[in-house]
Amino acid sequence: MSSCDIASKHCEPCEGGIQPLDADRSAQLLSTLSGWSLLDQRLEKTFTFRNHHEAMAFVNAIAWVSHRENHHPELTVSYKDVRVQYWTHAIGGLSENDFICAAKLEKLLAL
Repeated sequence: MSSCDIASKHCEPCEGGIQPLDADRSAQLLSTLSGWSLLDQRLEKTFTFRNHHEAMAFVNAIAWVSHRENHHPELTVSYKDVRVQYWTHAIGGLSENDFICAAKLEKLLAL
C-alpha cells in the first residue's frame, strides 16, 4: 500500500474498545510515509518551512484536514518548524486513522 492509497481513505470513528495496531502493521504503514517515525506509540514528523508564514499556513491546512477527518494531532510550532504527532487517544496507541491523516498531510505538501 502506498501513501496515495491510504490518503484516499477516510478516518473511522474510534471511541475505544479496539486494540492499537501491532508493531508489524505499524511498520508496514510507516513504510508508506516519507520522513515519519514511530516514537512511544506515536507517529511523528517535523516539517521545516522557509519562514513563519509558511509554517502557519501549514498549521491551518492541518486544521482543515483534522476537521474533515475528525482526527486531531498534537502540534508543536516554532518559528519555521511544525512537529506533528498522531496517535489515537481513545485506544492509547496507533490506529489506521493516524496513518491516513499523515498521508493526507504528505499529499498537501505535494500540491
